[in-house]
Amino acid sequence: MSTRGGSQRIPRPAEVVGGGPAPWADHKDIPDLTQMLENVAEWREPRVFGGPTHDGRSAVLALLYERSGEPHLLLTRRSEHLRSHTSEIAFPGGRAEAGDRSLWHTALRECQEEVGLAPEAVEKVGALDTFVTVGSNSLVHPFVGTAPTPRGLVADPGEVAAILEVPIAELLHPDSWREELWPMPDDTMRPMTFFELHGDTVWGATAAMVRQLLMIALGLPDASLMR
Repeated sequence: MSTRGGSQRIPRPAEVVGGGPAPWADHKDIPDLTQMLENVAEWREPRVFGGPTHDGRSAVLALLYERSGEPHLLLTRRSEHLRSHTSEIAFPGGRAEAGDRSLWHTALRECQEEVGLAPEAVEKVGALDTFVTVGSNSLVHPFVGTAPTPRGLVADPGEVAAILEVPIAELLHPDSWREELWPMPDDTMRPMTFFELHGDTVWGATAAMVRQLLMIALGLPDASLMR
């Protein structure tokens, strides 16, 4: 019996149809962490998707690192006590504050607050496309960083229910990928990405960022956040 997928509530509309295969379905080799970081560092300048106005700026950190000789990605499961996005899988991150020197420092501060990762341990590698969230109308800046294998991470119980250290090989596993086409008000069908992990489902904006990160790290073309 499969244990993939979690209890995350997904507001799936009616008339959903199946999507396509994973962009890396025919990609046989997984690069090592060094090559992945080089691919991210050499990627084009991030693009901005969304409207010209927004209610604030946020930053998240996609941390790539090695554990037991394998590339991993750091994710969190949000607390069930939060007012929004309850129990969803997310990157560490949050809203910019007045004392932040830059959005990069916003991402580092939030990561330290949520999982206890020291900012000085993280090296900036690059960034993903910037976008405006539908629900909170926030301009999100996703940064990619790397660090030595994290030790002693501790979740802030007010924000984080669990820390997830996910092997890149698990994200690329054929049974992990799922895509659905959701009907939109303008009569188009929007691709929605899902990663069915063991015990959790990654979807929404986080899944879109993970998809883009994997495409860039693998050196695949057309690695845009929006399709």
